[in-house]
Amino acid sequence: MAGVNKVILVGNLGSDPEVRHLEGDKVVANVSLATTESYKDRSGNRIDNTEWHDLELWDGLAKIAESYLKKGSKIYVEGKIKTDTWQDEQGNNRRKVRIRVLNMTMLDSRQDGGGAPAQSGGYQQSQPQNRPMQPASSAPEPLQEDDDLPF
Repeated sequence: MAGVNKVILVGNLGSDPEVRHLEGDKVVANVSLATTESYKDRSGNRIDNTEWHDLELWDGLAKIAESYLKKGSKIYVEGKIKTDTWQDEQGNNRRKVRIRVLNMTMLDSRQDGGGAPAQSGGYQQSQPQNRPMQPASSAPEPLQEDDDLPF
């Protein structure tokens, strides 16, 4: 069985996106995302635990980030973990973990998000992702009784 490398995060941006335009019309945006989990300790006090994630968005998603996202924007992202490795000036091996965003939905309303569409629609990059089927209607169909059953 093949391995799975999939990340789903919902959180708020910790900074405005840092966007770079590269050769060949390539665009990359880097931004930090805060996710916060809340729980109660044994004394009943609420504890908030915030994790920071470095996101990397390419091309179409980077352009959307540049146009619509800002510090504090709430987003939903799907992506994969990517680890960069290098040696620093002292010869030490270094690592940085990033989330390569493949799908993004802006969760802020137009009033909250500086002109962002109220429903962003989940922008995708390159290959399509498998999505669960949506029910045709929200109400269940009524049961049909069949009086012709042989029992």
